[in-house]
Amino acid sequence: MKRILIAGATSAIAMACARKWVDGGARFALIGRNGERLEAIARDLEARGAEHVSVHRLDMTALELHAETLQACYEALNVVDIALVAHGTLPDQRECETSVSTALREFSNNAVSVIAFLTALAQQMERQGHGTIAVISSVAGDRGRRSNYLYGSAKAAVTAFCEGLRGRLWTAGVHLMTIKPGFVDTPMTRHLDLPRALVVGPEHVAKDIVRGIERGKNTLYTPWFWAWIMPLLRGLPDSIFKRIRL
Repeated sequence: MKRILIAGATSAIAMACARKWVDGGARFALIGRNGERLEAIARDLEARGAEHVSVHRLDMTALELHAETLQACYEALNVVDIALVAHGTLPDQRECETSVSTALREFSNNAVSVIAFLTALAQQMERQGHGTIAVISSVAGDRGRRSNYLYGSAKAAVTAFCEGLRGRLWTAGVHLMTIKPGFVDTPMTRHLDLPRALVVGPEHVAKDIVRGIERGKNTLYTPWFWAWIMPLLRGLPDSIFKRIRL
């Protein structure tokens, strides 16, 4: 039976992952900002066969509460086999360009809070000496595009942090997988005009995440074709890339 902690548990990808994990028998500790949605997800997982689900309400930007919430999760689970860190927001780039406070708030939402939570979580996982941490970053962090460079810079920070943390945790017997989704059809993205041929549902991404953890992947591009697209974008010279409206 797996014992699973999910931060950002109300996100579409996190919910899809939880539903896949519950099939094999699992206990969950769910962290999220919306208490009502957390309770609804807990009831759904229990109806699907989860042995126990505890809910922990937390605004992830309240950095001073991370350690306390993690302690409560560990008390509910005893040990953590899989920790999925899935929280974040998708900011309005134009608003970030015109408001310093918005830019800093969104960078904090998507980078600072993730790094702070991972710092506390890593200490717990090191002490237990096993388990997997899976962190949702984004293909947006591979190169700063004019349409979303605030979000992309935050995800780039998360990706770099995870790369270093993976090396540290490996010596303690803990694995860390960085997840880089492309365009995913979720409530967070439905207002965007995305290229439909490149868009997948959260269930597709969840399937890749579960399989990636099982296979011990270090970095997971999902869907798979982003592992071919992003090196092409990274390889474009700046003299060309800056002219492209991406």
